[in-house]
Amino acid sequence: MAVSEIIGAAVGVLMLLLTAYMLMGGVLYTADVVTTAQKDNTLLQETRLGTGFEIIYAEQSPTIQFINITINNTGSEVIRDFSHMDIIVNNTEGYQYIIPDSDIHNKQLDPHHTMWVNATFYSGFPAKTVVVVTNNGVFNSKTIP
Repeated sequence: MAVSEIIGAAVGVLMLLLTAYMLMGGVLYTADVVTTAQKDNTLLQETRLGTGFEIIYAEQSPTIQFINITINNTGSEVIRDFSHMDIIVNNTEGYQYIIPDSDIHNKQLDPHHTMWVNATFYSGFPAKTVVVVTNNGVFNSKTIP
């Protein structure tokens, strides 16, 4: 009878240790995931702070289908990923989104360099304002004369 109590106590202690091990593993894994997410978020915020650009020139072609935009990277970060860069045109019909297609140095705009974008939009009305948004949310706008 005494042996069964000792075996039961040992099994109970083993179950308690196993449960504690599983809980601590979950807690440590969760802490690692949260720490990694916080580091990624900090890196993203640092990139946003270093990103800056200026729209030097924006004009609409006489055919009212093309907008020529000259963009200068004034920040310290390289602007990449033009497939996620947006150009928004405001005219009398509302807004129109355009994805630019630019063939520049390795598909990136280095700091203190300039790129030229020719955007096509489908409207018979003249554009009033053009807004350029980078892939990390930094934007700038210019009124078209």
